[in-house]
Amino acid sequence: MIIDDFSGAVEEIARIADSLAPFPPVASISYPGVRRMIGPADKQAHAYVMKSCEQAAPFIGGGFGVSSFDLTEASFSVVSTPPSALQPVQRVPHFDSPDQNLLAMLHYLRVPEGSGTAFYRHRSTGIERVSNDNHGELAASANRELTDSPPGPGYFSGSGTFFEQIFSVEAVPDRLIIYHGSLLHSGVIPSGMTFSADPREGRLTANFFIRGVSE
Repeated sequence: MIIDDFSGAVEEIARIADSLAPFPPVASISYPGVRRMIGPADKQAHAYVMKSCEQAAPFIGGGFGVSSFDLTEASFSVVSTPPSALQPVQRVPHFDSPDQNLLAMLHYLRVPEGSGTAFYRHRSTGIERVSNDNHGELAASANRELTDSPPGPGYFSGSGTFFEQIFSVEAVPDRLIIYHGSLLHSGVIPSGMTFSADPREGRLTANFFIRGVSE
């Protein structure tokens, strides 16, 4: 789902993110950059999160068939890892969770031209959306592929030997996208962009995870 001109106040929101800098490195290697979690103590940022959830609620209910949802996590994130420093697992598409009720909301704030988010199908298994039932099959196949034919340097782009790109969304300031966290996806990261941890210079997004409750 794509919602343009979501907030009408994208630079104001970006300045809220600026006020929380510097962002700490992500503890795991799942995200190639820095991330600042948002909690109730971050009054301006938390108000933005709550307002965003309220504004997105009608779209989430209509588009994903849920009667309500719970916010599980919110953060500001900046892609800061240069292509040459990526770990192998960061150079292939990933998924957030096999939980079929988990939805990701991604709000593009300051983004370079040519960036975005792409979605994929794993060629050998045909898997696009990961579940508890197929996770083992995907993991076994993908691990074997990573071992036998490690991915080349740089961020994943387009289609490759093991993953086929099936959809792509361009990053536009104040565009919000909502998708199942179980979908295979990857950031579209131009090689020439600025890989800075400073939210005023790097690729800045707000990231939310919500869990839908069906009727």
